[in-house]
Amino acid sequence: MEKLEIKKLDERAIIPTYGTVDSAGADLYAILDEEITINPGETKVISTGLSMAIPKGYVGLIYARSSLGTKKGLAPANKVGVIDADYRGEVKVVLYNQSKEEQIISPNERIAQIIITPYMQVDFTVVDELSETERGTGGFGSTN
Repeated sequence: MEKLEIKKLDERAIIPTYGTVDSAGADLYAILDEEITINPGETKVISTGLSMAIPKGYVGLIYARSSLGTKKGLAPANKVGVIDADYRGEVKVVLYNQSKEEQIISPNERIAQIIITPYMQVDFTVVDELSETERGTGGFGSTN
């Protein structure tokens, strides 16, 4: 397993944990002084109390936890958060309440998951034609 340097910005911060041996995402935890309420249609920024040194060539992608989405209707407001390798500030999760009921987030609650994954930067090059594929220009629903 690779190592990732992480800094606690708050003594209460909880190091991300994997739910199972084969989990892709590590759970991120809310660092709060007390419970907070997120009203329907409202967005709140939640601290994790952590910063990370994501290696060059990698990105930290913050996704919803399926249980938070299905049970509470809470998901990251930007759908997928991006933590770049050169960012050293606090990792925060912006949760949006898409349900019709107010939702409570408790201190130390698991609020999202982070996946550390490689990425590729490319040189965007304008061409007159693209190579042909079996799918071609078939869009939404074209592959059944």
